[in-house]
Amino acid sequence: MSKPIVATTALASCFGCHMSLLDIDEKILDLVELVEFHKSPIDDIKKFTKQCDIGIIEGGCCNSENVHVLKDFRKNCKILISVGECAIMGGLPALRNGIPIKECIDEAYLNGPTVVESNKEGILPNDDELPMLLDKVYPCHEVVKIDYYLPGCPPRAELIWEALVALLTGNELKLPYEVVKFD
Repeated sequence: MSKPIVATTALASCFGCHMSLLDIDEKILDLVELVEFHKSPIDDIKKFTKQCDIGIIEGGCCNSENVHVLKDFRKNCKILISVGECAIMGGLPALRNGIPIKECIDEAYLNGPTVVESNKEGILPNDDELPMLLDKVYPCHEVVKIDYYLPGCPPRAELIWEALVALLTGNELKLPYEVVKFD
């Protein structure tokens, strides 16, 4: 019998949720026995070549490439899980949401204290291959349908393990109060 296929990606994030997945320690060997990874930094596969059962999304959408990747995951994964605060609510990258995009770009490339001397010509990045910034950072569920949410910054490793095992075995995922409180 074939193993369920899991894909993972990091959008606008710090990669902390993937690190938390790796923090399941020796259970990673059990996970490899339970699933096949596909299109993930874990196996370095860059493009979907088959339908996946579970897609794990870390990070929100701050640019056109993030939106493209997220829509590609929705198209190629039966179940999508938003993992961590960036995917669920925009997280730290969303701190720019209250600032006009022009101000963000000016600060980053023209007027910021670390760039004033290094960019005297006032050059802004303008290569066609660079993804376009969005007007704000969007949580994943505002771009595509998300099936499950795992809170935390990052979610604890045991929660990710329990969620995957519950989905793979058809059991109910329990999210006790301790998992979702923020104090």
